[in-house]
Amino acid sequence: MLARDIQYFLAVAEHQGFTHAAAALHVSQPALSQQVRQLEESLGVQLFDRSGRKTRLTDAGEVYLLHARRAAQMLEEGKRALHDVGDLSRGTLRIAVTPTFTSYLVGPLIEAFHRKYPKITVQIHEVAQEQMEKQLLADELDVGIAFEEGHAADIEAQPLMVETLALVVGSLHPLVGERTIGLKTLQEESLMLLSKEFATREQIDRYCNEHNIHPRVLMEANTIGALIEVVRRTTLSTLLPAAIARAHPELHAIELGPERLQRTAVILQRRGMYHSSAARAFFDVAREVATSLQGEGR
Repeated sequence: MLARDIQYFLAVAEHQGFTHAAAALHVSQPALSQQVRQLEESLGVQLFDRSGRKTRLTDAGEVYLLHARRAAQMLEEGKRALHDVGDLSRGTLRIAVTPTFTSYLVGPLIEAFHRKYPKITVQIHEVAQEQMEKQLLADELDVGIAFEEGHAADIEAQPLMVETLALVVGSLHPLVGERTIGLKTLQEESLMLLSKEFATREQIDRYCNEHNIHPRVLMEANTIGALIEVVRRTTLSTLLPAAIARAHPELHAIELGPERLQRTAVILQRRGMYHSSAARAFFDVAREVATSLQGEGR
């Protein structure tokens, strides 16, 4: 268990004050203040500046906070390791995926994992890749599935599968039935794309710039669901993973040529973190499902 004085220090740092920290810890404010002062005396430094309306960390406090959080994180990992059950008869797994994966990967992946390990509790989060890495580093997640882009130094990425993006159209679109299109045809399309906060949009824009094409982007959406609904009901097209179209019978994927728009999906973990039996089992299932999905796309 984390030492009480460090636990109290972390609470005051998080809440930027003794009153809210004491309420969160269910202790009296004088007791909290006394504990923190004893910690400061033992360290021989002042950790908090108490002169303003908010209690702020001193420079020494900022340095100590980094190490205190790291210690708390390691102790939490140790607790999980002690309770880890090798036969997977119980356990919890915290995973995160970037938004495009929820439309075709999460369903088969969790189906396969739950079939094999029905007693493992799974928490699923849909987050942007940058936020995912922050949560991995803060030990708020066990594993993430995202893309092979630039990662933080303490994030480790293992290749999962190569994902192909295609022109995705609904049944009303005149290109239904086509297997491939050239870049000139793509240039003439009226598109609805994911908005610019998505990694997918950044990859699409980079692909278009590299090939010197400028399709007409008439609409944008910040959810995959909205994008699919509009494309399904109109003659607008979009650029999405071809696997999403295969998961929705009313959508059709048309391959881009002569050079495909592809990206590598990866499994993200914090470098050096403890991997529970549930996490290791999840890695194996994820690779099996990814291989199966890639086989369907051939």
